[in-house]
Amino acid sequence: MKCPKCNFENPTGTRFCANCGTQVPVWAEIPLAETETIAELPKMLTRGSLFAERYEIIEELGKGGMGKVYRAFDKKIDEEVALKLLRTEIASDLQTITRFKNELKFARKIVHKNVCRMYDLNEYRGTHFITMEYVAGEDLKTLIRRIGQLTAGKAIFIAKQICEGLAEAHKLDVVHRDLKSQNIMIDRNGNTHVMDFGIARSLHTEGVTTAGVIVGTPHYMSPEQVEGKEVDQRSDIYALGIILFEMLTGRLPFEGDTALIVAVKHKMEPPPDPRKFNPHLSEELSQVILKCMEKNKNKRYQTVEEVVNELERIKRELPTTDRIIPGVKAETGAKRKLAVPIILIIAAVLLVGGYLFYETLKKFFA
Repeated sequence: MKCPKCNFENPTGTRFCANCGTQVPVWAEIPLAETETIAELPKMLTRGSLFAERYEIIEELGKGGMGKVYRAFDKKIDEEVALKLLRTEIASDLQTITRFKNELKFARKIVHKNVCRMYDLNEYRGTHFITMEYVAGEDLKTLIRRIGQLTAGKAIFIAKQICEGLAEAHKLDVVHRDLKSQNIMIDRNGNTHVMDFGIARSLHTEGVTTAGVIVGTPHYMSPEQVEGKEVDQRSDIYALGIILFEMLTGRLPFEGDTALIVAVKHKMEPPPDPRKFNPHLSEELSQVILKCMEKNKNKRYQTVEEVVNELERIKRELPTTDRIIPGVKAETGAKRKLAVPIILIIAAVLLVGGYLFYETLKKFFA
């Protein structure tokens, strides 16, 4: 498998170049004809087109490492769904497809208001695709890019919902393993939904993922994931700490030119103090983030319930104006604060107008 940077020939299945450390694309050895064939497929999926004789395409929602995601109308169940078409280099790996099938059995068992439901893995004319619940809104990564740093109250409101969704999964011994802000959807009512439990797996399932194989996204990987070691719910807690860091500072704790550099930082470097990037952040909330991101998983919070308890305690100490009331959109408080002066202005105008009108009438009848 040739490195795209230094052209060093690596053994098949290598994730990082043994010569320069650059991440080696898994599609490096896929025949060109095969990639050309799959590249033509998404072009056909325009608005109104029918996929697999069942899903009417409404719009493209985005694309990532696994493939493209579409919003579609499922004609069989008369309901909108999210349709994820897997990249050829992923779908062509029989072991990967087998892993997805096994893990989706567990992901489907997670039923919670803060978890996006996973439906099924199917194949149509050589294209593998996953169907899941469609959530109207935007992902957390996009929200942070759009508005920058979140207030402590809003970040806690979102983090608690993430914890509640994860708690339900962890009760079933299912670990997400790829928790990141891109996988957190915020719906139109401000509620949070954890997505993509597709690569999660039951802790009791054996032989699904080969030992030493890294699964996850480098910017959100726990040190044990970087080493290819066995993971548990504490790896999700590490990723949760990164998401909290990102929400409250507007940036990620570790950056680098390559995935390998970022992964090594997660393993070796202590995370920066979030208050370096957000001086308004409290010491208590900063410590929660740093404890989630402890290198040694035994020093982290051991359950998401512990994290929720800490966040609840901190929320009670926040100013009333910075608290988010469940079930109410996050911007409601700002609108309410804006409405008060407007009402006062209107009242003042009416009083002045009434007084002038009274004075005019008095002069007229004098």
